[in-house]
Amino acid sequence: MIIANVRPWGRDAVDLEVREGRIAAIHPAGTAVVLSDADGVAVDGRNRIAMPAFTDVHVHLDSTRIGLPFREHTASPGVWNMMCNDRENWRDTPVPYRDVVAGTLERMIARGTTRVRSYAQVDVDCKLERFEAVMAAKERFAHAARVEVMAFPQAGLLLEEGTVPLLEEALRAGATTIGGIDPCQLDRDPVRHLDIVFGLAEKYGVDVDIHLHEPGHLGVFSAELVFDRTRALGMQGRVSLSHAYDLANIHPDVTARLVEQMAELDIAWATVAPASGGGQFDLAQLAQAGIRVGLGEDGQRDYWSPYGNCDMLERTWQLAFTHRLRKDRLIEHCAAIATIGGASIIDRSVQRLTGPDDRPGFAVGDPADIVLVDGETITSTVMDRGADRTVIHDGRIVADGLTVLPRPVV
Repeated sequence: MIIANVRPWGRDAVDLEVREGRIAAIHPAGTAVVLSDADGVAVDGRNRIAMPAFTDVHVHLDSTRIGLPFREHTASPGVWNMMCNDRENWRDTPVPYRDVVAGTLERMIARGTTRVRSYAQVDVDCKLERFEAVMAAKERFAHAARVEVMAFPQAGLLLEEGTVPLLEEALRAGATTIGGIDPCQLDRDPVRHLDIVFGLAEKYGVDVDIHLHEPGHLGVFSAELVFDRTRALGMQGRVSLSHAYDLANIHPDVTARLVEQMAELDIAWATVAPASGGGQFDLAQLAQAGIRVGLGEDGQRDYWSPYGNCDMLERTWQLAFTHRLRKDRLIEHCAAIATIGGASIIDRSVQRLTGPDDRPGFAVGDPADIVLVDGETITSTVMDRGADRTVIHDGRIVADGLTVLPRPVV
């Protein structure tokens, strides 16, 4: 493939040569040899910006309502109340549930996301039905995206008998991450909760992701229990904290200590760019500390929230907005987090961001997972979020004009 006349990260135009799914050469614009149909594919970049394809490291494909009629939000506040509302309603869809899940992934790919880590709720109500739907969507679009699936105890581990054996069944069936959630507030037994999560991770050789909504020093306590187990089991680089937004909203000295421990243990942070009335982690500071940061959309117009539209470029805007960023370099850094930042969490062979000015992804040998977008600069692209997009995964065009192309016949 030759991708002609594109501007990597908004810089000068070049021609990208792609072979065997990777960038093989970078030529001055207009100098690459034009390929015939027999030799390969020629893509007219039309002077669009080239970015690494988006990575969504925190999405709940299993609770989506994308493609269904809009409905009134009916849940009461609180994790347990939200979960119960979801449990009461998720089966009631005019379209087969598996098609809703797959359609959401399809919409994400069409908008430029080719790397995904999705939660799949596992509990005594749905058992493995939701997990299997996400696995089916993963298989259906395996040609267009890399999807990792997490076995996630949204209803807690200890509140309902039989949850842990179901999680083990999901791990045996292909889940690559085990989740945990609010060890103090939900299960009210943080030591046992985290011992189970990390025990399963050690037994099955999978990563750990802890949903942490807990406030203030309660959140600090849970985080430090996670740090203890990461250190004891030698799981550096295999653990993520999701949300954890209140860890930056306490005393600066405590936050600094937590950031230092996250860097020491290579614990990643996944954010969904929530609206916050308090402090936020400093994104530039985390990158300089060597902490891998990724972005996700969380829910997709689901039973928890009416927000989410499958567009990681939209969520990049939200990340910049909620962190009150105005300088171009810092907004561009948000785009780097939404692309390579998340990729480095899912795949540790991907180079992590080294600072707020790092713009990787277009060196010879890098994977040809690319999205072409219209815009004058990266910042203008984030602000305008246009529809003229071409999505390339593993060296193949998989979507164009917000439409996923048919799976190639082998």
